[in-house]
Amino acid sequence: MTTAHPPLPVHDHRPGAGPTLVFLHYWGGSARTWDLVLDRLTGRDTLTVDFRGWGRSRDLPGPYTLRRFADDTLAVIADAGVTDHVLVGHSMGGKVAQLVAATRPAGLRGIVLVGPAPAKPPAHVTPGYREGLSHAYDSDESVADARDNVLTATALPEAIKSQIADDSRAAADAARAEWPLRGIAEDVTGHTRMVGVPALVVAGENDRVEPVGVLRDNLVPYLPGAELVVIPKTGHLIPLEAPADLAAAITAFAPASRPATRDGLGVQVL
Repeated sequence: MTTAHPPLPVHDHRPGAGPTLVFLHYWGGSARTWDLVLDRLTGRDTLTVDFRGWGRSRDLPGPYTLRRFADDTLAVIADAGVTDHVLVGHSMGGKVAQLVAATRPAGLRGIVLVGPAPAKPPAHVTPGYREGLSHAYDSDESVADARDNVLTATALPEAIKSQIADDSRAAADAARAEWPLRGIAEDVTGHTRMVGVPALVVAGENDRVEPVGVLRDNLVPYLPGAELVVIPKTGHLIPLEAPADLAAAITAFAPASRPATRDGLGVQVL
């Protein structure tokens, strides 16, 4: 009798030169948050994921905790046959990446944390702050206010602004509430200290959500040897505001090797 495996989050694997770049999106985003970055990483092996409860994975059941997202990420990587990879996590996805990397999975070569939620929650993440944040995506008006006055520091094309609004609303209610009410306040410093691969932290100069100073104080000290890069004039939505700069930073940190191929058993060979 065959045991049915639970469905995985929806993911897209684009074959190319390794190591595979595994992209994890922010609270309110989806796999397509990375499209402008992927456009500038032609020829690279990439794997993008819609977290459980978000985007095309909206109907997957919970829980929608950071640890479930981390477990899902490891399962997706295995399902895609990826054996040599770099995690690229944005905001909430950056905190998930820390948890994934802390397990020291085979084949993990490094992590890129983009405007990431820090290992140690900053002082301003109070219960009142979290309650207010939980309503940021309640309506079209609240989404537009968060997008234009908090999340970004640069002018964006209307199509991208619409995408941000649509993705933020395309989530299961419980998934949308989990991060602001619980996940953002989790202290994962014990896990982050266990990361044993090189790390790059990419910050936006004008990020109001995860300011440069917060990342210097609440994340970098828990990642021995981490490099911090600040992208000028950019807010929190770095993949959408500065995709060329981000793609360049990722490439410098994790340059392409020869193209990944597969043997007859579907195992990736580099």
